[in-house]
This record gives sequence, structure tokens and C-alpha cells, in this order.
Amino acid sequence: MNKPAHAPLNQFPIVNDELLIGGLPLPQLVEQVGRTPFYAYAQDAIRQRIEQLRTLLPEDLRLHYAVKANPYPPLVQLMADLADGLDIASSGELTVALNTAIDPVNISFAGPGKRNEELRLAIQAGLTINIESPNELQRIVSIGESLSRQPRIAVRINPDFELKSSGMKMGGGSSPFGIDAELVPQVLQQIKEQDVHLKGFHIFNGSQNLNAQNLIEAQNATFELAYNLVAQASIELETLNIGGGFGIPYFPGEERLNIAAVAENLHQQTEHCVEHLGKDTEVIVELGRYLVGEAGVYVCRVIDKKISRGKTYLVTDGGMHHHLAASGNFGQIIRKNYPVVNGTSVLNGKRETVNVVGPLCTPLDILASNMEMGAASPGDIIVVLQSGAYGYSASPLKFLSHPPPAEILV
Repeated sequence: MNKPAHAPLNQFPIVNDELLIGGLPLPQLVEQVGRTPFYAYAQDAIRQRIEQLRTLLPEDLRLHYAVKANPYPPLVQLMADLADGLDIASSGELTVALNTAIDPVNISFAGPGKRNEELRLAIQAGLTINIESPNELQRIVSIGESLSRQPRIAVRINPDFELKSSGMKMGGGSSPFGIDAELVPQVLQQIKEQDVHLKGFHIFNGSQNLNAQNLIEAQNATFELAYNLVAQASIELETLNIGGGFGIPYFPGEERLNIAAVAENLHQQTEHCVEHLGKDTEVIVELGRYLVGEAGVYVCRVIDKKISRGKTYLVTDGGMHHHLAASGNFGQIIRKNYPVVNGTSVLNGKRETVNVVGPLCTPLDILASNMEMGAASPGDIIVVLQSGAYGYSASPLKFLSHPPPAEILV
């Protein structure tokens, strides 16, 4: 081929032209699950990713898992054993997080529009609530008074800079996320007058970034912003959550993030942080997709194969209702293919260019468009890689009332 068919495929071994997921050949994994479609998440791949990060990142940097990336309870249990904390964004994720061994003090609750009942649960449990507005602060104060509990809070800051080339911008300009940086000094003054426990700052301005230099620039600006605000307000921080934004390759031509360069810069910045904020301030990096995205696959089965006016279609029992992101309907402006392979004919044998579609009555139900892969027939297994994050829980599972996929941690 003259151009890459998809992002790099080296996170899973290929033996006898079959993918090995969690050490199991794909046919054996399908037999173990008992049906298709399903999501499978490989523990060994997650452990290897975190071990790599622990080796490269500063030893005292705290690693938190963003549960929204994948809230599957067995996976969150695993992450609770491997990470230093969890970040949640709903009462449902709160319940999953509280059922792990993580100390609630190391669980943070982010997101705009938290309902009063969610804030009540978080305050009762002793979580750190990332406040997104002055109004939310006042609601937290009132609920804390009604419970006779002192809420733990962190100020989520909307910086005046952005993470360049991020897949999804979460800061810079106007935003529903966080408090504009220029308003933070007056909010900190309000906090001093309230019965709350200020833990620190949360500064998260973008996600899914593969450009190390852009990440480094944003992280440097994040530290500088925190130092300036602390100096202005004469406060001390227990925690500084600098967010994440580490991306993974999905599409043709994309390359992996140079994590070593990012880690080298973080070593320098955490040393400076001690000088500016003191040795007791914990610096937190909050990652979701980067920890679990490449460890997951979505597996479906070919039901029918047809040729329509010169194009070959593989019709599967899975589709956009299970994997909205792979269909291109989860934020893509121009649809691009996720890595999709014939799971038992990954590299060798006859090749053909196909369109992989699902069973739904909509032309949006596409898993792969004009993609070359191993020739497949009805009954064969199709695998969508890079599916460990924003898959099952980010999809319209009830669309057209087809049954949901299974999930398994292997």
C-alpha cells in the first residue's frame, strides 16, 4: 500500500495471523465471552502503560485516572489498584469509584451542572469537588452547612491559553468549564470567607494531543498561572491538578506521542514547583484515554457480505449504537477510519478493500470506509482497535433497540 491503512498496530501480539487479547487468541476470547458484539479490555496492556509512565514521570507526580474514559466497574477496580486517585464526573461514576479501595480524599468530582443531590453525596463521602462557577461554590457552601460538613473543594480554572492541536479544547476563550483565570482572585477571596477546605487548583485545557511540544508549552503555562494566582491570593495549595491531554493515535498517518519529551519537561517543572509552592504541594496528572484507550477492542461478527455497484460491504452485528466514536459521529468533522482488522487474518492472506457497516437503518452506521483488510466472509470476526476509551459508555446503546454489547476485562 502507498499510504498507511490505519494507526500503528503494535499494542497486541499477532500469532498465526490472529490477534492475542490479554494473552488469548481471538477465537478463544470470542468463545469465552459467548456472543458478539463485545468490548474486551486487556489488563496486561493497561499495566504496561502505567508501568511505562511510572518509569518516565517524576516519582512524586501523582497519577489519577479519569473514570469518564471508561467506567466499566472491573476496569475501575483495576485502575484503583494502579493509580493514585480517580476523577469522576457524575453520581453514577461516584458510586463506581466509592466501591473501590481508593480513599475518597483522592477522588475528585469535575464537570459543570452538578446537581444538588450529587453535591450532597460528594460532600458526605469526603470527595474533592472541582468548582466550576461562583454559583456552584455557593450551593456547595449551603449544602455543607445543612450537613454540618466542611466541603473539600478545588478551583477549576479556565486559563487564557489553550492546548494547541488538541482533539477537544477544554480551556482558553469562553467556556462552560471552570472559572475564568482573571476572575479566580476574587473567587479565592470568597473562599477565604466560607467554611470550606480549599485543596487546590484544577487546570485542564485540552485532550487527545499527540504533539509533545504543544503539551509542554501548555503545561509550562499551567504551572506559571498557578504560581501567579497563589502569589496574588497569598494561599497555599495542597494539590495542583495540571490535567492531561495525552493522546493516542487513531487515524492513518498519526504517530505516537513522544512521552519521554513530556516527562523530561515535567521533571524540570516539578522541581520548580517545589521552589514556588513548597514541597508539600502534590502535582497531579489526570489521564483517561492514554491509560486505557489502546488496551481495548470492540469485536463484532460479519453477518452478510454484499457487493453494491462495485463496492464490497461487510454487514456486522455491531455498529454505531455500540461504538459511536468509530463511526465518526462523536466529534469528527471529516470521518476517518479507526484501526479495523479481520481478527483472524490480520496481516497475511488475501486482501480486499471493504466497507464495514452495522445493522442499523441509517447510512451513518459505518465502522470502516474503503479500508483494505484481510478478506472476510460471514461468520468472521471484525475488530475495532483503540476502543478502550469512550466506547461503550459514550454510545447510544438503545438506538433502534438492538441488544447492548458485552464487556470483559481479560
